[in-house]
Amino acid sequence: MKLIKPKFWDTKNFISFILYPLSAITYLINIIKKLSNKKKFEIKTICIGNIFVGGTGKTSLAIEINQLLKKKFKTVFIKKNYENQLDEINLLSNKGNIISASSRESALLSAVNKKYQLAILDDGLQQKNINYDLKIACFNSEYAIGNEYMLPAGPLRENLKEIKNYDLIFLNGEKKNSKLLSKLRSIDKNLKIFQGIYKPLNLKNFDLKNKYLMFCGIGNPHEFEQTLIKYKFNISKKIIYPDHYKLTNTDLKQLIDKAKKENLVLVTTEKDFFRLNKSQRKNIKFLKIKLEIKDKKNLKKILISKL
Repeated sequence: MKLIKPKFWDTKNFISFILYPLSAITYLINIIKKLSNKKKFEIKTICIGNIFVGGTGKTSLAIEINQLLKKKFKTVFIKKNYENQLDEINLLSNKGNIISASSRESALLSAVNKKYQLAILDDGLQQKNINYDLKIACFNSEYAIGNEYMLPAGPLRENLKEIKNYDLIFLNGEKKNSKLLSKLRSIDKNLKIFQGIYKPLNLKNFDLKNKYLMFCGIGNPHEFEQTLIKYKFNISKKIIYPDHYKLTNTDLKQLIDKAKKENLVLVTTEKDFFRLNKSQRKNIKFLKIKLEIKDKKNLKKILISKL
């Protein structure tokens, strides 16, 4: 989805009130999906998704869970082959085995045939006809749940109360959001909630005395900016593109010319870097980030117990 999150999703306002009746369509679609027959595959499955549109750390969490479990299981990432999400497919392929297909069902069947033991699905919680062994819903700790309305009046794909049907909840990001935590607990006090914080891995590749032009096309550009600021990057300019935006050669030339004119260094995310052609990557630096999970040992214990 090529998307820049509209401002009216943040609060209850005139536009969201006008669109609110249309959220009934999203609600009805979800009810129909839940009534579908569930398919069970001969492979263990973990589905990592979100009910909030945009960047919530799904891919980063999939990578970390693969790291936790790959010694116990023969693992594979599953990613539905959306043309505009090749960046995530490329990123996952650098972190482990991956099967990408036009449908998750065919990808899972392929994983079974190839004798994988555990499939880690990056996205797919809204596909209700697959019986996942474990379901994880991610939230960004700053964006939280916006105005709490469903699409198109708000940023939620499902009613927030659906989180009680998920096994684990992740709050990813720098901000400690006690309000969001309380809201989730009010729905189900027994929710197992974990926190993930983004940690750079290649800071030594950057001279923090430089001034930087930050650019990205991800679901949550503000989180990337906050990480750069936390680690003392001097961000003089920033250019934000829609989620999964693929830069043209013209876009890139404009970025390079602007950086050269103002004596800035270009910095972007790992996802955006892998979205570039190899010929476009010259003079582009990316900040390599991992999701550092708090209470990782307990998470691993819970994961294994449910598989």
